[in-house]
Amino acid sequence: MLNCHLKKVIKKKTTALTINIKGELVDLGTPRVMGILNLTEDSFFDGGKYNNIDLALKQTEKMLNAGAFFIDVGAASSKPGSKQISAKEEIKKLLPSLNKLIKTFPDTHFSIDTYNSEVAGESLAAGASMINDISGGEIDSEMFKTVARFQAPYVMMHMQGTPDKMQQKPHYTHIIKEIKSKLIERVQLASEAGIKDIIIDPGFGFGKTVAHNFQLLKELNVLIDLRCPLLIGVSRKSMIYKTLDGSAETALNGTTALHAWGLERGASILRVHDVQEAKECIDLFSALQ
Repeated sequence: MLNCHLKKVIKKKTTALTINIKGELVDLGTPRVMGILNLTEDSFFDGGKYNNIDLALKQTEKMLNAGAFFIDVGAASSKPGSKQISAKEEIKKLLPSLNKLIKTFPDTHFSIDTYNSEVAGESLAAGASMINDISGGEIDSEMFKTVARFQAPYVMMHMQGTPDKMQQKPHYTHIIKEIKSKLIERVQLASEAGIKDIIIDPGFGFGKTVAHNFQLLKELNVLIDLRCPLLIGVSRKSMIYKTLDGSAETALNGTTALHAWGLERGASILRVHDVQEAKECIDLFSALQ
């Protein structure tokens, strides 16, 4: 049995999911916004904008005021073609800003975007709330044990390949079946390692073509069977701007449209660059329900 908290809410005829963060049960029955804070200089959209402490603090405050519930902090780029960096280098980039962020915003749930178990351990020890791993524990075999030791929630993403090669001819026979099967396998392993709160992310853009991404979004509700909260990250990605013949800078309207369809198909968390627009999308979706 998968270790995800599930609670039936008969009155609303919906399924409300909760995760345990430091002893607090957080209800994801109403979807939440996860604001992206990139500390790296080479992120695909906002690289270099927030790579010093003062800028990171200002952007975090802005996202929280706009309605972000989680702040996802990353110090290593995972855009297509990017190389893996060492845990030592990542910690050097991450910890000074993270320590200041936690001190300044002590009640905020900071998620750490990392595939290195050493980085995860240092971050959770510093007071971070959860780990967001693009590799689903496949890059670093110690990740599951580390997260379990802290009893922290864990975002498990699906990725075909590694960031440096993932967009070199990705191939699936049936994308949703293959992703679901892989996630079931990884969730079971994480559960056996002692992780009790697992959030799944199908990994839009990570080892997937534009066509793969839209097929995945179309069939997203199939992943609800895993009985874990579902996070989606489509914010300003190439599936939007390549389809619309634009750029990441012009992809906000398309992002909002895909967010609405993702929510309709069961998403519990939207990982976004633009918090206000995502929060408005959730509020309107909730009113519609």
